[in-house]
Amino acid sequence: MQAKHPQESRTTLTDLVLPSETNPLNNLFGGELLARMDRAASIAARRHSRRIVVTASVNHVAFNKAVPLGSVVTVEAAVSRAFKSSMEIFIDVWVEDRESGNRTKANEAIYTFVAVDETGSPVRVPPLEPETELEKQRYDAALRRKQLSLVLAGKMKPQDATELKALFEDSK
Repeated sequence: MQAKHPQESRTTLTDLVLPSETNPLNNLFGGELLARMDRAASIAARRHSRRIVVTASVNHVAFNKAVPLGSVVTVEAAVSRAFKSSMEIFIDVWVEDRESGNRTKANEAIYTFVAVDETGSPVRVPPLEPETELEKQRYDAALRRKQLSLVLAGKMKPQDATELKALFEDSK
């Protein structure tokens, strides 16, 4: 299976925050943002795998900045690492200033998707070859996150989590 680059999966969704999507403080509902991120991530995963994909987990979400009513919101998603049948998708959320047009990073998230066949059974996905420094950082960190998740779920022994152990050994 031929490797792909993160750029091939890059997905950008841009939309406006409407009154029906806001809370009493006139900021975008967190659940609405989660749904937008899930849609962008699923498109990125499908572009990488060219298969049916399902959300396996939402590994990390940071609501760092409120997204006000009337804002232009851009959700950018790309595969950060591909494993056997799963893919980690890193998502950046940007808010555009109404006056200047400048974009500010408001939020980020990391989702995991699994590629499946028509019966719902997992299928192999192409490997990923990062190109930029940021892609390489996210690629390396994805393995540590996966190992941590497996250790916490009891599916990997801590002593077998070589990437996690390396973090602590390097700091000595």
